[in-house]
Amino acid sequence: MARLGELERAVMDALWDASAPLTANELRDCLAERALAQTTMLTVLSRLEAKGFVAADGDRRPKRFSARRSRADHTAELMLEVLGSASDREAALARFVDTVTPREADTLRRLLG
Repeated sequence: MARLGELERAVMDALWDASAPLTANELRDCLAERALAQTTMLTVLSRLEAKGFVAADGDRRPKRFSARRSRADHTAELMLEVLGSASDREAALARFVDTVTPREADTLRRLLG
């Protein structure tokens, strides 16, 4: 699975938080504290598109960008990747379960049941 760099993650967070697709300028405004150049934002969006994280709306100008998958889907993929790399999956799962809150444990029980 493709990894996200720090800036890519910030862009994805902005897209995941948005209620509609965003232009590069709107995304740059969301990340105003970083004072990004327009070319930097376009480069990041191009890389995210190549990695399969972002979809552009086609030939429309300005292009609007949206996440191809949800934040939850991405998080689940990361969890599965880490679990898949464990030499002892059962031990890794047991350790994970030891760290969840009672509410999260209830959610896991409900989802598994």
